[in-house]
Amino acid sequence: MAAVAVFGFANVNAQEDVSVYGFGEGDIFIEGNVGFNSSNDKNTEEKASGFNISPKAGYFLTDDLALGLDLSYASSKTKVAGTTTADVDGFGAGVFARYYFLDLGKRFKTYTELGAGYASAKDKGGVFDEKFDAFGAGLDLGINYFVTEKIALTFGLKDILSFSSGKTKVGDVKGEAVTNFNFGFGDVANPFGGNAAFGILFKI
Repeated sequence: MAAVAVFGFANVNAQEDVSVYGFGEGDIFIEGNVGFNSSNDKNTEEKASGFNISPKAGYFLTDDLALGLDLSYASSKTKVAGTTTADVDGFGAGVFARYYFLDLGKRFKTYTELGAGYASAKDKGGVFDEKFDAFGAGLDLGINYFVTEKIALTFGLKDILSFSSGKTKVGDVKGEAVTNFNFGFGDVANPFGGNAAFGILFKI
């Protein structure tokens, strides 16, 4: 009977062998996305460049569901014939809920994420003192690839479904609110649109 009990216990342990790549209740993660773009139109002599960074942190309420906070900073500059026509800085902050719904092997973890937040931008290089403020919400899809137990690479498609409402202010004159609603992955030529994002995740 003792031999049967030991065999049965070993068999249960083998069946409950859980992968070390992934998350559990109480885990914390820190993640960051960085992006850069640049263009140069020789016909119009217009040059444009931009940079953005989006750090975030989340806490797992269950093995699959995490809640968190995110921040963002973006900067872009446009020049025409050497003269700066736009120099924009933007900041944002928000909250999100992330749900992991599918494991593709031991190291690939797919998720969907719903977020909402506030963003503000100001053009320092334009002719007018132009500011923009907006509230919005968006649904993302993403996947983590665990390089180690604590470090994962992230690829995401941002704002598959999104809503935003914002106002522009030029000097002391406020413009009317502009509302946008978007659904889709981009156009046929570029199915990822401008929504693809790469980053790195650290599990604590």
